[in-house]
Amino acid sequence: MDIQRAAVIGGGSFGTVVANILADNQIQTVQWMRNEVVASAINTSHTNPDYLPGVALNPELKATTDLLAAVKDADVIFVSVPSHSVRQVVTSFAAELKPEQALISTTKGIEHDGFLLMSQVLAEICPNNPVGVLSGPNLAKEIGKRELAATVIASENSELRRNVQDALSCSYFRVYASNDLYGVELGGALKNIYAIVSGFVAALGMGENTKSMIITRSLAEMSRFAVALGANPLTFLGLAGVGDLVVTCMSPLSRNYRVGYAIGQGKTLEDAIKELGEVAEGVNTLKYVRARAIELDIYMPLVMGAYEILFNGAQPKDVAQGLMTGDYASDVEFALPKHEI
Repeated sequence: MDIQRAAVIGGGSFGTVVANILADNQIQTVQWMRNEVVASAINTSHTNPDYLPGVALNPELKATTDLLAAVKDADVIFVSVPSHSVRQVVTSFAAELKPEQALISTTKGIEHDGFLLMSQVLAEICPNNPVGVLSGPNLAKEIGKRELAATVIASENSELRRNVQDALSCSYFRVYASNDLYGVELGGALKNIYAIVSGFVAALGMGENTKSMIITRSLAEMSRFAVALGANPLTFLGLAGVGDLVVTCMSPLSRNYRVGYAIGQGKTLEDAIKELGEVAEGVNTLKYVRARAIELDIYMPLVMGAYEILFNGAQPKDVAQGLMTGDYASDVEFALPKHEI
């Protein structure tokens, strides 16, 4: 079934650009948010003043603070709220869903209890509905300006993948497909940690060689962790892996990078988050991934070092320096048999 009506749950920057693309593609779209002032601005002046100031939105995009009304007739529902709110928000409308209504998560985070990714939370709450994930190198402010970008729709449901590709593809936004739901989503969550680390490095004025080393070893850690949890390491060579990692580790538009940069300048974590004014998913993800890495005995020096900086007052320069020693000496992860390392 083609997507003719869509709902976007969340009033943030990425939810807004997704809603706007859908509206531009002549799909009847409703965006839900808690903030009545922002909803009114979208409906009357066709802008989101809080998260995308200056970006003109399609006049056909409608906003509402009535959650049940937003999802009622939607063929697909994009869930774009922070990870700590996903369960509560989706549970509040789950009983009203019809089995054919699909749920797509755009949230790059992890739920602490059970170490659940957002697609797993959606599948648990709505076991009879198709589920997918949208993830990639997607800085919302650039997409809002219609700069060229691409993303990945991951789902085990091939019809859902094709329908989302058709609904979101346009002249400046291309949607690729994957059936590795877990790997695509894990990459989107993990890269936020390394964006924080890259922020440290930039704030300290380290050179391009150091930045390149941090990004490359971040990819190795992500792949190592993913394989231990059963994901396909090849997924991390695509847009949702290395693509998303590079953009969030290099761009000041990345919220997690900005948190790391502020801390590298000597600010506290509390002050960095307050200054940001938005959710930086990598902070909580770091805590959860560190705990799981310790539990499974996975070598992740960047994760361990970043945790010490954020929560125990260690010096950021020690994270990069920590890569100069350690047990692993192979370049490309899994290319060498263990007995040859």
